[in-house]
Amino acid sequence: MRTLNTKEISDCVYRLARKAGVTLTPACHAALESAAAQETGAARFALETVLENERTAAREQMPVCQDTGMAVVLIELGQDVRLTGAPLKEAVDDGVRRAYADGCFRKSICDPLTRENTGDNTPAHLHLDMVAGETVRVTFLPKGFGSENMSRLVMLTPSQGRKGIVDTIVETVKIAGSRPCPPVCVGVGIGGAFDGCAFLAKKALTRDVGSANPREDVASIEREALEKINALNIGAQGFGGKVTALSVACEIAPTHIAGLPVAVNIQCHCVRCEKETL
Repeated sequence: MRTLNTKEISDCVYRLARKAGVTLTPACHAALESAAAQETGAARFALETVLENERTAAREQMPVCQDTGMAVVLIELGQDVRLTGAPLKEAVDDGVRRAYADGCFRKSICDPLTRENTGDNTPAHLHLDMVAGETVRVTFLPKGFGSENMSRLVMLTPSQGRKGIVDTIVETVKIAGSRPCPPVCVGVGIGGAFDGCAFLAKKALTRDVGSANPREDVASIEREALEKINALNIGAQGFGGKVTALSVACEIAPTHIAGLPVAVNIQCHCVRCEKETL
């Protein structure tokens, strides 16, 4: 049994949030460079501008996007870890609070009805998964809402099958158009129940851009959906072109015999995701 004070988790969240706010993931950077090389005209100019913005943010340690997002934190907690100190949720929020203050990141969290801002970008959106072992894996995903607002969850019938899944993914991106700042990354949840399906889509966005699901039948859905999305001619920032999406990532879970839930979580071109194991 390992003992871990939650102050270490708080400090980890702080480190990840500070880095994520000013940095794109290496896989996202590579995908954007590849997209720029394929495009011409306004779409290429848009992508080159995005890449220049990334370089400036890293150099100046300034937010890579003005929407520094809702703090989504995924923790895989080993069952052989005994936590001491402040409650885990309080520790996570403390890390977020300090990072957003010290990084001069925009505070974007408010009451959904009164719209009163909490003032410190908390509470974080915490997902906790108990796993074997005595390590703690922390993933920090700041999620902007220009793209989040374009997301959907659809309860398909089993008879709609694979075609229904692909059609739902492509239709969601088509409806979104230029609003989520394409080229987008598309996280997809397939199966589970209503709530779990949405989380699968979010979790899919924490994968490296361009990575494939290990199950070939799922990976084939990713490839087909990506091909059809990139045939929509929405392009970078809506200027048209060959690259409307950088990737489609699907995660699946067993579901009820009477249902086929599909959640599509849209992420803009600005993929910020940092991970650390304690």
